[in-house]
Amino acid sequence: MAKKLPPTHVMKRNGRLEAFDPRKITTAIVKAQRAVGKADAAFAERCTPLVIARLRKQPTVEQIQDAVERVLVREGRADLAKAYILYRQRRADLRRVKRLLGVADDLKLPLNATQVLERRYLLRDERGEVAETPHEMLVRVARAVAAPDANYPNADVERTEHEFLEMMVRLEFLPNSPTLMNAGTPLGQLAACFVLPVGDSLPEIFDTVRDMALIHQSGGGTGFSFSRLRPKGDIVRSTGGVASGPISFMHVYDETTNTIKQGGRRRGANMGILRVDHPDIVEFVTAKLDGGTLRNFNLSVAVTDAFVSAAAKGRDYDLVNPRTGKAAGRRNAREMLDLIATSAWRCGDPGLIFLDEINRHNPTPAVGAIEATNPCGEQPLLPYEACNLGSINLAAMVRDARPGVRPSGAEKRFRVGDADSGGRRAEMDWERLADTVRKGVHFLDNVIDASRYPLDAIAANTRANRKIGLGVMGFAEALIRLGIPYDSDEAAALAEKVMAFIATEARKASHQLGEQRGSFPNFALSVWPERGFGALRNATCTTVAPTGTISIIAGCSSGIEPLFALSYVRHVLDGATLIEENALFRAAAERRGFYSDDLIREIARRGSCRGLKGVPRDVQRLFPAAFDIAPEWHVRLQAAFQRHTDSAVSKTCNLPQTAAPADVRHIYELAWKLRCKGITVYRYGSLPAQVLALDEDACTRCDRPSQDAALS
Repeated sequence: MAKKLPPTHVMKRNGRLEAFDPRKITTAIVKAQRAVGKADAAFAERCTPLVIARLRKQPTVEQIQDAVERVLVREGRADLAKAYILYRQRRADLRRVKRLLGVADDLKLPLNATQVLERRYLLRDERGEVAETPHEMLVRVARAVAAPDANYPNADVERTEHEFLEMMVRLEFLPNSPTLMNAGTPLGQLAACFVLPVGDSLPEIFDTVRDMALIHQSGGGTGFSFSRLRPKGDIVRSTGGVASGPISFMHVYDETTNTIKQGGRRRGANMGILRVDHPDIVEFVTAKLDGGTLRNFNLSVAVTDAFVSAAAKGRDYDLVNPRTGKAAGRRNAREMLDLIATSAWRCGDPGLIFLDEINRHNPTPAVGAIEATNPCGEQPLLPYEACNLGSINLAAMVRDARPGVRPSGAEKRFRVGDADSGGRRAEMDWERLADTVRKGVHFLDNVIDASRYPLDAIAANTRANRKIGLGVMGFAEALIRLGIPYDSDEAAALAEKVMAFIATEARKASHQLGEQRGSFPNFALSVWPERGFGALRNATCTTVAPTGTISIIAGCSSGIEPLFALSYVRHVLDGATLIEENALFRAAAERRGFYSDDLIREIARRGSCRGLKGVPRDVQRLFPAAFDIAPEWHVRLQAAFQRHTDSAVSKTCNLPQTAAPADVRHIYELAWKLRCKGITVYRYGSLPAQVLALDEDACTRCDRPSQDAALS
């Protein structure tokens, strides 16, 4: 009797045919094994031909899954069959929810990612219904951003589009939100970060309000220094009255922001900055203590080296009236730093930006000094300057140490190596990282040309300096896959090595683009010629952004942050609530055999596995939550990345609710000593509503489908 041939094609749920791949059957059985204990690849491989023998010439996906269940039962593994059935049900539930959202499941993204895309990114038709799939969104972005290649010699636009699309589909790189939302649309504004000047006259103040409104409408965030405004009670000669001070005008900006949704999809965000020597500094520092003021602003005090030194010695310093440039009183620097720390302890604001450190690294000092940053502090910019950002998913840059083996899908990308047995099976894929950096620099440089800017002055200044911000996300998962605890010297060393590598490769790519396309117009006024560069396309290349929603899409942790918790609630998108669970921890728990509903309930309540009985010590060490990490480690990791980042690093030093104001001050002083460009501190529970929160209702949700089901 002739041997039965395996199927050649499989009919997908959408009716399309796909080439039959027996490895997918093996993988499905391994996933079922992991749910009940350690995986046995040999058993899965032995079952695969038994499944194939039951299949028709052109089976459907459901028919293959039915055959897997029957073979597992026949082989005496009813437990595996049950686990596989439950997995199928979770996937079916996920598809059903996505259909209700109106989103086609063409990238097999997690439910949380699908919700974010549906609410914010996917285009809609005239009836307000979703009009594109996630893959179609990425095609739209890749096509629009590749198009500027046609303006330069020896261009291959089609190849560029393919490269851009491939790295986004693999979730190895994603650009900032305005690029995902607006590329290939009539709006066409693709930059995320803007800084606007605030002059000391009524026309200048309200001209900037108008400019801010246009930027917010287009999807960007804005930063301002209010340090040039005369203090409250100062004379106004044109009217014979007195000035109301910078904080009063910040309320005007705040109310304007409150009425405008960015592109109709998200509210505007602002950074308000005031120099520590401004006479109104106390009012600024305490402005948000009532919990209801300046809700659309992050606040930062701009401090100098001289101020921090004076605070350390307990000395007084001068307050300076910006209108006259003369001293307008004195304050004790230590008491002022204590006041800043106490305010941040109570409500999360203000942070600090270190002006001298920022301007020591200003790439175009002859063009102007930097006074302000974007809303999250990672992008110092000149007035009327914009920058676009993109982030590399470091979790996707880790591969198995066995030669030739690389994680190619979400399940592999989020697999703990041999950390649970003390060995190493994973390593950084430096070759892939270098290739992604090169493509990322190319992508972001093209965005500058592809973007339509809301103001002519912004277009001119942005194209004169061509600043881009290539950064990272998924650092916490990369460490876990490598078996490295976040709060360790090894993690700090890896952070520095990775960012130094990215910075070198990014500068190399920018140099090559500069030779091919020409350097940025202000190149001769920059620091780069004296540092030996004959050509450079971009004044800055690297920035570490917080990556908020794009890290949800990529299914990884934000920026360089540790895991906030192993289970928590994320409040986003104008009131939407997303439940986040860590897929890596669940996979490790199932594989090591200590997973249980009671354990997950307790972890969901407290966020952390450290100190829990039943969780192996090496796993506890490898999976710290943000509050498990001593503040010094938060700052050390930020400083490690900052040493090799052109712009700045967005990082929140998360503190437990029991932290004291003195802890905040210590963090500020350490950040300055380690040459960070800014620092933000948040004590858990210091605001009644916060973006990330522990799951207080964990017991009612312990049986919900985990996010790892959607990552396969």
